[in-house]
Amino acid sequence: MTEENHTALPEFLLLGFSDLRALQGPLFCVVLLVYLVTLLGNSLIILLTQASPALHSPMYFFLRHLSMVEVLYTTNIVPRTLADLASPEPRAISFQACAAQMYVFIVLGISECCLLTAMAYDRYAAICRPLHYSTLMSPPACRAMVGTSWVMGIITATTHSSLIFTLPFPSHPTVPHFLCDILPVLRLASAGKHKSEISVMTATVVFIMVPFSLIVTSYVRILSAILAMTSPQSRRKVFSTCSSHLLVVSLFFGTASITYIRPQAGSSVTTDRILSLFYTVITPMLNPIIYTLRNKEVTGALRHMVKRQAT
Repeated sequence: MTEENHTALPEFLLLGFSDLRALQGPLFCVVLLVYLVTLLGNSLIILLTQASPALHSPMYFFLRHLSMVEVLYTTNIVPRTLADLASPEPRAISFQACAAQMYVFIVLGISECCLLTAMAYDRYAAICRPLHYSTLMSPPACRAMVGTSWVMGIITATTHSSLIFTLPFPSHPTVPHFLCDILPVLRLASAGKHKSEISVMTATVVFIMVPFSLIVTSYVRILSAILAMTSPQSRRKVFSTCSSHLLVVSLFFGTASITYIRPQAGSSVTTDRILSLFYTVITPMLNPIIYTLRNKEVTGALRHMVKRQAT
């Protein structure tokens, strides 16, 4: 049996929400609606920041890439989740498909962490180092930050996937989740998972706490600069340029920290799924709404594009 576990590639049975059958229909409708709004909102952000000259600045360059990540992130998860919600019974996912979903999930999650950190640095440079802003946030520097975000995601995903999917699994493992997330899959491994658990926790600290700490440091300095301003109007104007990013950071890092840093003893299958549903489905929909409704430049570019299309 041990030899078979090492050589055979088992299919994973994704439990999804099959134990909550009364909720599967309503959840299907909600998730489908949210997914469509997510695609529409993020695609609109990508189009606006690409087409409008007024949005050709580092902040919107990062926002465009963040929206690209959100589109890929949800598309990696939601179509499979919708198919599972439409099925009365749990559906199997192949070993290769599970590994691929987790790999893409990690790449995009880590890339988003790094992009949010780059956006915080952009705000710091604009407010605290305005005379050096054009140098600090030059086009090559911005492209390097985005490239580094993707490289860090790929390195982390490759490391995690290699450690997790070389472990022995039972012949018919059941994942109590709607996606191949790191911790639910790792807990199914029958042996040798201690090393992978250490790797997961190390990456959690590095790629959740370190970026979050850098963001907090940036905003502490930004707050100091704001408090040093004598004009209340200037303070409000500067803070308004940061409020959307702060809200997005709070949503992303708040749910990620609760999910991955929370003690396992205090977690439950239902709680884990609800939290995951929030940060994989709901948050990507909220981001473009936050940036569109709370940003005069984006709403101005949207109105200009609508008027141009109308004429």
